[in-house]
Amino acid sequence: MSTETSVPPPRVFGLDPSDSALLETLLKEAPIGFGFFDTSGRFRRVNRTLAAVYGRNDGDCRGRTPGEVLQRSEDVDAHNAAISAVLAGSPVVYSDHHLIGGAPNASGEEPHWALSWFPAYGDDGEVEGVALIAVDLSDRHKVEVALRRSEERYRSLLKAGNQVVWAADPNGEIQEDCPEWRAITGQSVDQYLGRGWLDAVHPDDRDLVERAWDDAIADSATFDEIFRIRTQSGDFRYYRSRAVPIMRDGELMEWVGANTDVTTQREADEMRQRLTQQLGEAALRTVRLQKATSDLAEALTVDEVVQVMTEIGRSAVGVDRTTVALLDRERLRLRLLNPDVLPDIPGTHPAEAGLDFPGTMSMAVRDRKPFIAGSPIELRALLDDDPDVVTFLEHTDEQAWVTLPLLSAGLPIGALRFAFTSPREISDEEKVFLEALAGQCALALGRATLFEREHRTAEALQRSLLPEELPEVKGVRMKAFYRSGTQHVQVGGDWYDAFPLPDGRVAGVLGDVMGKGIKAATGMSRVRNALRALAFSMPEPADVLTGLDRMFHATEGMDQVTTLVYFVLDPETGQIDLSNAGHLPPLVVVDNGAPWLLDADPDTPLGVSARRGHHKFFVQPGNTVVLYSDGLVENRKRSVASGLDELVTVASQARPEVVGDPQEMLNYLVESMLDGYEQDDDVTLLAVHLPVLEAEPEK
Repeated sequence: MSTETSVPPPRVFGLDPSDSALLETLLKEAPIGFGFFDTSGRFRRVNRTLAAVYGRNDGDCRGRTPGEVLQRSEDVDAHNAAISAVLAGSPVVYSDHHLIGGAPNASGEEPHWALSWFPAYGDDGEVEGVALIAVDLSDRHKVEVALRRSEERYRSLLKAGNQVVWAADPNGEIQEDCPEWRAITGQSVDQYLGRGWLDAVHPDDRDLVERAWDDAIADSATFDEIFRIRTQSGDFRYYRSRAVPIMRDGELMEWVGANTDVTTQREADEMRQRLTQQLGEAALRTVRLQKATSDLAEALTVDEVVQVMTEIGRSAVGVDRTTVALLDRERLRLRLLNPDVLPDIPGTHPAEAGLDFPGTMSMAVRDRKPFIAGSPIELRALLDDDPDVVTFLEHTDEQAWVTLPLLSAGLPIGALRFAFTSPREISDEEKVFLEALAGQCALALGRATLFEREHRTAEALQRSLLPEELPEVKGVRMKAFYRSGTQHVQVGGDWYDAFPLPDGRVAGVLGDVMGKGIKAATGMSRVRNALRALAFSMPEPADVLTGLDRMFHATEGMDQVTTLVYFVLDPETGQIDLSNAGHLPPLVVVDNGAPWLLDADPDTPLGVSARRGHHKFFVQPGNTVVLYSDGLVENRKRSVASGLDELVTVASQARPEVVGDPQEMLNYLVESMLDGYEQDDDVTLLAVHLPVLEAEPEK
């Protein structure tokens, strides 16, 4: 060490008085440790500094060997080895072994001492002993330890971050091996060096990466690219490679870079993009469906409905031709409402034809399901190469077709035909949208037809808006009850609905639109249709009601008060998820126990800005959940509060056979609650019953 080499080898003989005094001062006062051993390896002189390192005083050391003075065996071995080496002829020995001891520093740490050994010569030139010099290297030691720790942390960080560090010469050529890279790619050293690493890059990415690397070298600029690398297994993974130029005095010395595996991150980004796109498309379809619902609700005549559907088909679906047909149920014939849209060529669907005509609209009505043909070949296959169809295809410019039955209360009332002049693939999401659109079109046509038949408007419209039959769902029994509260046949605002969801659950709703007549009915219809549409893309009740709030702001007036209860039931578990928009609490009638009202404060009516609540509870087998309108519990002589109390009391008195039959339960509740009161409002109920499953007999 350079600090030790500046100290000359001591001489112990031939000293004059001034030399002796100087040596004595050095031995006692210097911060450098000093010791002298005779040829037998025993201490002859030790200054205070070195004695303190040993944890002794200088008198304790004289005449003793290192083994008698030092406590740690490794310190003894280092001393004996150095003394032996010097006595054997070594001019100087720099020991790698550090001696630890002495007065602690300000941080409480013991100093580290570097040891140097020199021969001490007599006047005759012979070695008379060995001199030891100990220098405090604590600061240097701390720097070395910190540097070593920093390097260990750096390597650990690279390993944890799955990074591969590499270096290249100023010309961009790889001159040093990188085992981590070769472990990934399977390349040999020769294959990797130079620019061989580019051979592991995906062929579609290689030219771009090589050009970027050349540009970075030419400009001495940072290289930063993401590309695919072929691994040993033969598949490709995405890596981000980033390299920076190392400059010294304005001259490029080398490149240092790191490759990081970003496959997982890239796949996650692509997944997020796909989900964002799907959510965006779903949101756009929802907005379009809400707009269609609003526009169709305002169309009161059949012609207006056809015009609205033509515009919706063009703007929302990209359709080239939209055709609407109505079914004459008595004659079983389809009548085109806008036949002028279809081209006047052989094989075209006539303005009026029976259901046996080989056309897409007739088939959709007969089968009560959508008819989709993405190309002329598919159309011929679906219609069994009927001659009229072959003739039609020879003359038409249409290349794809989507025809949907228009159903009202489960029965066909017509068909909706969309035609495209280029092949078209219809996704499942788009099919759901088109079916919902057809459902709205069917409802609009039903309303328009009834509106045009003034003498039957109220009665027929009510039937079209309330389902004639509730869906049959395994493990669930659903029944409904409706009784108009007016003296004259008039459409009211009470409504209910139930339908299965794609995930196997069943949805149900009961609501009340304030008022009577066409205004209340159309408002109720818009809410009902929008709810159905939203339910397929937003299956959770709170989300559906939030979507209805947005629709309500866009289509309804502030004076149009609408309340409803919407729930989703899992038939297998009995779990009900429910949201309440200002409606009365559901009644739960249990098989063996007291009935009760769902203890959850209702949210605000539709259209009133509020965070929609979400309530979850379980219905046990044998229990029934009843939704009802205020006409059941409130009238001129009875307040809502007292009516609710009476409802629970009446339900608790139901006979067991009534509790087990949802239709009998509804009839019983209506008769008991209205007994002695004059009905002055619509009464609407919806019951959901989970029957007790009887065990199958053992075979």
